[in-house]
Amino acid sequence: MTSSAGRHMAAEIAEQPAVLARLAVEAGPQLAEVGRVIAARRPRFVLLAARGTSDHAALYAKYLVEVRLGLPAGLVSPSTMTVYGARPALRDVLFLAVSQSGGSPDLIDSLAVARGCGAITVAVTNNPDSDLSRAAELSIDLRAGVEHAVAATKSYTAELLALYLLLMPLAAGGPDSRQLAEQGAAVSEAARDTLGRSAAVREVAAQYADADRVLTTARGFGYPTAREAALKLMETCYLGAQAFSGADLLHGPMAMVGAGLPVLAVATPGAGGRAMLAVLERLQQRQPALVVVGGLPGLPGSPPVLSVSTDGLPEELFPVVEILPLQQLSYQLALLRGADPDAPRGLAKVTRTW
Repeated sequence: MTSSAGRHMAAEIAEQPAVLARLAVEAGPQLAEVGRVIAARRPRFVLLAARGTSDHAALYAKYLVEVRLGLPAGLVSPSTMTVYGARPALRDVLFLAVSQSGGSPDLIDSLAVARGCGAITVAVTNNPDSDLSRAAELSIDLRAGVEHAVAATKSYTAELLALYLLLMPLAAGGPDSRQLAEQGAAVSEAARDTLGRSAAVREVAAQYADADRVLTTARGFGYPTAREAALKLMETCYLGAQAFSGADLLHGPMAMVGAGLPVLAVATPGAGGRAMLAVLERLQQRQPALVVVGGLPGLPGSPPVLSVSTDGLPEELFPVVEILPLQQLSYQLALLRGADPDAPRGLAKVTRTW
């Protein structure tokens, strides 16, 4: 491993506060216009298509749609359209495709099929000139800049914020560009504060340096964070990482939790965090090497905490900052284990599935 290992990932993690602020300001008019079109079309259902890291952003959007818009939402299986040739009835359905590169053939093809079947199609991508953007009726440019590390960081948090800024105004009756910019500034400052709390991250990395597997868990809006953290640990540190919702964990996987197993639990103040308290109590009985992200008051057993800055943010924006210490942990742990988080073995920046 060279002395420059991980330099791109480190730089892109640090860049996120600026990316979030820029997105809210520069993409505000575009987000507002796309939001107006969607609102006028009054979709009855929302479908979300994505792969990899972007799939976790899509899962986050599913929570937003169901909880705040009161609409049913589902995650698409692109193979139903690309491999099996399904042509579902999608009139008055909003089809959101989320992709950092906009280059995966199955997402492009499934979005094209959805548009042909009557859906309102929107591409959310960091490449406005991508085939995915061209195939969609509407598109949103994340404006995150080129991402050099294979492991996505700034493009993921930009996806989360873009989806929030697109979908939340629909619940309030319409977009407000000024309010979008204010919310972007608030989450940017919270991200900057959270990234400054890295000392605890280094301690956890040292604690987990010799681990061969790890479990991540959360509920509600935090669940996509648990999923994304597991992926980051797999691709940068080559760990066997599994993510479970706190509810699913109690339905069977709890049996594999034993003394010393590294467990990362997201429990940030809010409804999702409070729903984790009973799960954490059960976990503590198994004596894992538990670390909590978020710092919910009243945690049983006083486990180590990777704190995040959430003051003044709605719970729906917590995932933007919750993932930051977990990105830092993946970076630090990869270096400790002799891996280069910029260039994980066997992976490329654009994965072309079909």
